[in-house]
Amino acid sequence: MTTDRSLTRRTLLRAGGLGAGAAAAALALPEVALARTSRPVLTHGVQTGDVTTDGALLWTRADRPARMLVEVAPDPTFRHARRLRGPVLTPATDGTGRLRLDHLPPGREVHYRVVAEDLDGRGRSEPLVGSFRTAPVGRAGARFTWSGDVAGQGWGINPDMGGMTAYRAMLARRPDFFLHSGDTVYADNPLVESVTLPDGRVWRNLVTPAKTKVAETLDEYRGQFAYNLLDENVRAFAARVPSVVQWDDHEVVNNWYPGEILDLPQYTEKRVDVLAARALRAFHEWQPIDRHRSVDGRIYRGFRYGRHLEVFVLDMRSYKDANTSPRDQPGVVLGARQARWLVDGLSRSTATWKIVAADLPIGLTVPDGTAIEGVANGLPGAPGGREHELAGVLRTLARRRVRNVVWVTADVHYTAAHHYSPDRATFADFDPFWEFVSGPLHAGAFGPNTLDPTFGPEAVFVHAPPRANLSPLEGFQHFGEIDIDGPTGELTVHLRDGRGEALWSRTLVPSR
Repeated sequence: MTTDRSLTRRTLLRAGGLGAGAAAAALALPEVALARTSRPVLTHGVQTGDVTTDGALLWTRADRPARMLVEVAPDPTFRHARRLRGPVLTPATDGTGRLRLDHLPPGREVHYRVVAEDLDGRGRSEPLVGSFRTAPVGRAGARFTWSGDVAGQGWGINPDMGGMTAYRAMLARRPDFFLHSGDTVYADNPLVESVTLPDGRVWRNLVTPAKTKVAETLDEYRGQFAYNLLDENVRAFAARVPSVVQWDDHEVVNNWYPGEILDLPQYTEKRVDVLAARALRAFHEWQPIDRHRSVDGRIYRGFRYGRHLEVFVLDMRSYKDANTSPRDQPGVVLGARQARWLVDGLSRSTATWKIVAADLPIGLTVPDGTAIEGVANGLPGAPGGREHELAGVLRTLARRRVRNVVWVTADVHYTAAHHYSPDRATFADFDPFWEFVSGPLHAGAFGPNTLDPTFGPEAVFVHAPPRANLSPLEGFQHFGEIDIDGPTGELTVHLRDGRGEALWSRTLVPSR
C-alpha cells in the first residue's frame, strides 16, 4: 500500500535542492519508509481526536495490510498497560485506521503505544507513542487552542524554516485539545518547489506528487491530508494533543457550495458534489474524527468538557445555499436541522461557557467575486441572505436567556476580536456576544475584511498584514487560546502569533 504519499528518495531531493540526507534530517521522518522494508511501517504518526471523559479516538496509518495493536497505560513506562486489538489497516481506507479508546478515568493523562502487525503475525512495526488527557468532570479548568488554514496559497512545508512551526508553539502551550476550524488542507492549491519573495529570498517547499495539481480523485484528496503529516511539528503535536476537527471550503475547492458546477479550467471533474463526496471520505479516513458522534454522520457535533465548557462544532459548508443566491432574501448556511440542533443544544447546556466553533465568521463580509461567500451579505439594514438564519439563532438564544455563548472561527487569515451588541445593530433582538477569529496557522496572510453592520460588530482588536498573501516568514501566522479557570469559571482568551506570543488578551466573567 505504499503510495505517492510516502516520501521517496526522489521526493526528498526535490525539497528545495537539498541532498537526501540533509532533507531527511531537516524533516525528521525516521518512520517514513524510503523503500519497502521487511516489516510494516507506521508512515504518518499517530493522532487522537474527539476526546471524552472516558477516552478518545486513536488514529494511525500503515504502509501495507496490517493489524493495528494498541497499549494504553496511566504512565509512560507502560508497566500496567491494557492491550487492545484494533482494526486491520487495508487499502480500502488508504491504510488508515482508528480505534476508540474507552473505559478510561476522567481528567487523567493517558499514554498509548501503537504498532502494526503483519497479518501472518511474523513482523511488527516500530512502535509509536503518544498521550492525551481525558475530559474532566466537575469544576476543573480547561485550556484549548484553535486556528485553521494549513498549507495554503503556495506555502507548504519549508525545511529551511523548520516546517510548520506554529504547531510547535501550540504544543508549548500544553492545551487540553486543539480545535481545527477548517481549511485543514488546501486541496485546490498546488505547490511548486520554490517561490521567490519580493525581497529576493527564496521559499522552498517540500513537494509530493499529490501536491502538484488540484485534487480531483479520491487518491489525490487523500494525498492532501497525508502531506501535512510529513511535517515533524504536526506529527509531534498530533501525538500529544487531541483534535476536534471541522472542515470549510479548501478541503474540496475554494468557496464551494452544494450543487455548484465549476468553470475552472484546471478541473476535469466539474461537479462539486462529486468532488465533495471524495474529499469527505478522505477527510474521515485521515482525520481523527468520530463519525458516530456527528449528528448527521458528517461533521457537526458537540462535546462536554467538565462543568465549565461545552463545544458545539458547526458545518457551515455542507448545507449552505449558492453564493449567487439573492443577498436580500432569506438564505441558508446551517440548514434547518443543524440550526435547531444548535439552539436546542445551547439551551439545554448547563456548562458555564458554550463555545460555538464556526467555520465562517458572522459579521465579516467575505466576497466570492461579485457574489457572497460568507454569512454577512455586505448590505445595511435588516438581515438578508444567510444573515436571516443566524438572526433566527441569535433571537432564539436571547428569548431562552442562554448566557455565556462565545463564537470562535478562522477562515479569513488574520486574527481579531469582535464584540457584537444590539446597541450598535440594525437587528437588535439578541444578547451581546464575542466572536474571536484566529488564523492562518500556516498559509498566506490576508485581511482585514469589512465588518457588516447588521449585528452591530465592533473590531476591538485586529492583527492583519499590510498586504495580501504574506508568507509564514512575515509574522502574521496566528492561533487563539482559551483558558477557563476552574475555581472562578472566568474565561481568558489570548490571540497569539505563530511563535506563541500573546498579541491581545481579555478575561470574561460569566453571567449568572
